Amino acid sequence: MIRIGMLLSDRYEILEKIGSGGMSDVYKAKDHKLNRLVAIKVLKQEYSTDKNFVSKFWAEAQSAARLVHPNIVNVYDVGNDQGVYYIVMELVEGITLKKYIEKKGKLEIRESIGIAMQVCQGIEAAHEQKIIHRDIKPQNIIISKDGKVKVTDFGIARAASSQTISSNAMGSVHYISPEQARGGYCDERSDIYSLGIVMYEMLTGMVPFEGESTVQVALMHIQSEMVPPRKYEPMIPVSLEKIILKCTQKKPEARYSSVAALIADLRRALMTPDEDFVKMTPLVSSDDPTRIMSAEEVEQIKKEVGNADASASSDSSRNSSGRMVDEDEEAYLMGYENDDEDEDDEYGDEDDEEMDEDEDDEDETDPKFEKIITYVSIGVAVLIVILAVFIVGRAFGLFGGGSSSETETATVEESTQDGTMTIMPSVVGLDLADAIDALTAAGLGYEIEEYEDSVIYQDNEVTYQEFEDGTSVPRNTRVKLRVCDNSGYADIPTGLVGSTYEAARRALLGVGLTPTRAEEYSDDVAEGYVISVDPEEGTTRVSKDTTVTVTVSLGPESVPVDVPAVTGNSESTARSVLERLGLVVRVEYENSNTVTQGEVIRQDPTAGTTLEEGSTVTIWVSSGSNQVAVPNLLGRSLSEARSLLEERGLSLSSSYNEDYSDTISARMVMGQSVSADTMVDPGTSITVTLSRGPEPTTEAPTEAPTQPPATEAPTQPTEAPTQGTTPAAEP
Repeated sequence: MIRIGMLLSDRYEILEKIGSGGMSDVYKAKDHKLNRLVAIKVLKQEYSTDKNFVSKFWAEAQSAARLVHPNIVNVYDVGNDQGVYYIVMELVEGITLKKYIEKKGKLEIRESIGIAMQVCQGIEAAHEQKIIHRDIKPQNIIISKDGKVKVTDFGIARAASSQTISSNAMGSVHYISPEQARGGYCDERSDIYSLGIVMYEMLTGMVPFEGESTVQVALMHIQSEMVPPRKYEPMIPVSLEKIILKCTQKKPEARYSSVAALIADLRRALMTPDEDFVKMTPLVSSDDPTRIMSAEEVEQIKKEVGNADASASSDSSRNSSGRMVDEDEEAYLMGYENDDEDEDDEYGDEDDEEMDEDEDDEDETDPKFEKIITYVSIGVAVLIVILAVFIVGRAFGLFGGGSSSETETATVEESTQDGTMTIMPSVVGLDLADAIDALTAAGLGYEIEEYEDSVIYQDNEVTYQEFEDGTSVPRNTRVKLRVCDNSGYADIPTGLVGSTYEAARRALLGVGLTPTRAEEYSDDVAEGYVISVDPEEGTTRVSKDTTVTVTVSLGPESVPVDVPAVTGNSESTARSVLERLGLVVRVEYENSNTVTQGEVIRQDPTAGTTLEEGSTVTIWVSSGSNQVAVPNLLGRSLSEARSLLEERGLSLSSSYNEDYSDTISARMVMGQSVSADTMVDPGTSITVTLSRGPEPTTEAPTEAPTQPPATEAPTQPTEAPTQGTTPAAEP
């Protein structure tokens, strides 16, 4: 028994229950090995001991595990843990289409087409693996949070083969196909029918058939005509309505022959919704007008059917449910008509005679049936007599002369005029729907002998017809056709060489091919771009099983290089030397007072370093000196000197010297720390010397000074002239 928190196979931890089906429960779990959330479908306990159910469960796992597609819920693992059978699947966070429809009431046109196309792509992938879903319904379609549509629950899917006939109708009754409801043969067109019902519900918000019981609904699928969806929703385009009606035809042969054809019409409906382009496939039927049966005839048929069921005659056989049915009914349940009956009635009088003999042996004879046989026999006899007379008459020239070819042409014309023969049209090269139209117009039926690939014809075009065109063929003959089906093949796209690997990969996946990456060095193709593909691009009719090898360039193969010394060389010389060695040169410029402008000052890496070819070497090139000439400041005031220096990017020192000058006026510059026109770096500070004017002089006395009294000292000067540095001051 599954419990929350238990560990399956020491790997999958059960977190919560998220759903339940007829045979299994679904749980959300954590995969501790890969550290991801998954969904686990567990076979219910009451079925785990039933070998039949277990085998079905494993069959489901095996068929679903083969399907890998963005629009299908992926299967990761299958296992058995002490009698607990389980399947590990992709966990899709989202909402079912059923709940989405219930939430919105009905969907928009473009949204419905988009969802339908994604579902179709998933179903098409399953059909390519010969797997029929058999239970397409909104509950099995999940819309993830990112808008991706995924088909899930292939629980009743089974690998299809030419011998597969279902004995029980399975799946939800509101979406079940007529052949499933009858217990007849199911193929890919059964899924197309169910998808048509899903589209009907998306656009109208309701299913076409509702009843008080499942049996009643199933019978409606078999017998009742569907109300066209535009009756409920007039805004539905005519093309989309016809697509739905074609999907939901009672007879499988009247539906789309493949999901690919349905996808093509959905795309066209998306582009031109109001164009009436959908070609409905007419069923071959008798040319006889419909006759209304009387009440007595109906009652008589009921009695005969009752007698036949009671007697269980040898002409009857039991169907899959055990009920006695005759051969014609069994043929109808299997999805085809009894051809022998039409051929015997139309062309053979030998069977009529045998029937008459059999009827003579019967104890009881239906008088109405005997009357019909009599009329048919008389008609056939008259027709034979007329033809015999005509042929004899033509042989003896009673009806006019002419060549043998003219006689043959006339005979064919006569036979076509009397309704027994028709002229075979040319249908090779036509789309199957157009070919069926042409055959129907000629009074002929058709039978698809096989689907085959072709390099001449496109998908769904007729590649072969049983009779040559222009020949006379008995009316109502089923003409054997072969139809082109290249779904298992693809053409290698062009334009791959020279593109990026990612672009080539997307192009190949887009046509159903599997790319594999190979790498090699190339001197001609840039790194990361495609050098070649194998098979070559443009190759036609490659099996989709083919793996396409895409060879991607790694760029030129690297070679070790010793870096040469380029310091002192000109920029052009250094660049040429380095690039010849396969190195990439990066140049920086800077001022230099010692290196001539245009020459290399230094390099990185230094000379002698070993690098791989294609590596980068940086060189610094001199842009010349940026020194300036010191201006002549002599005779300038401090303010003038400062302005001249600042104009050239120099500065005046905040201190200055003073000295006497007989030539320079006081407070003017009489000297500077750096001579005029000397080249210095920008920002250099210049110190100036200011003039104090002429130096003062002292005259000698002409007479000896009078000797002062002894009591007085000689008078000393109160100030002495100062020399030296004085703080700068504005004049």
